[in-house]
Amino acid sequence: MNMMSDPNAARKDWLGLLAKSPADEVARLWAALPIKPEHSILRAPEIGGVMVRGRAGAVGAAFNLGEMTVTRASVKLADGTVGHGYVQGRCKDHALHAALADALLQTGAAEAVEAGMLAPLRAAAAARKEGRAAKAAATKVDFFTMVRGED
Repeated sequence: MNMMSDPNAARKDWLGLLAKSPADEVARLWAALPIKPEHSILRAPEIGGVMVRGRAGAVGAAFNLGEMTVTRASVKLADGTVGHGYVQGRCKDHALHAALADALLQTGAAEAVEAGMLAPLRAAAAARKEGRAAKAAATKVDFFTMVRGED
């Protein structure tokens, strides 16, 4: 993703990271942040469902893959900044923490939230990815052909 061509790329990145990270990690890092902003709840965390769509081979006609449970929340900081959080599953606190982090990342507190939440979440995501890759590599089968010399 080219950050220069998409002005919202950074926000998409942190929202995706917050949504994909485990709820307990997000809660732990949020609790450790020294910033606890005054805010009002625009949309209390609510649980709902969304239809997930897919494409065969990423180019075919779209089809309904199935439903997924999501939780969403929206907050407004005292300075008027609005943050949203959408997460998979039924964890209302996860959605609220994501919304608060989203709002703070749009303010002057962005560096503190980046260092205190996003950097550790990125490191944990990279470690999980490496673990999955190592586990998959352990099951890799190399096929080879021996020359039979019938020429």
